[in-house]
Amino acid sequence: MTTQDTSRPLEVACPQCRKKVLWSAANPYRPFCSKRCRLLDLGAWADESHRIAGEPAMDETDLDALLARADQDGEPS
Repeated sequence: MTTQDTSRPLEVACPQCRKKVLWSAANPYRPFCSKRCRLLDLGAWADESHRIAGEPAMDETDLDALLARADQDGEPS
């Protein structure tokens, strides 16, 4: 088992600019190096440049069609 040196804070790369950043309570923007990098990342999520992989969300027209089909299937013949 290895022991981790807890006297030195963890150093990570800023997700936006890759600059080395100390992960400590003294950095209010962690894991980012600055407010600018944090806002740039937020903007990328807002304009959908960043995405989480997965099935596409069902839009309203697909949902309406699915509900209409369920109503038709549930009616007695």
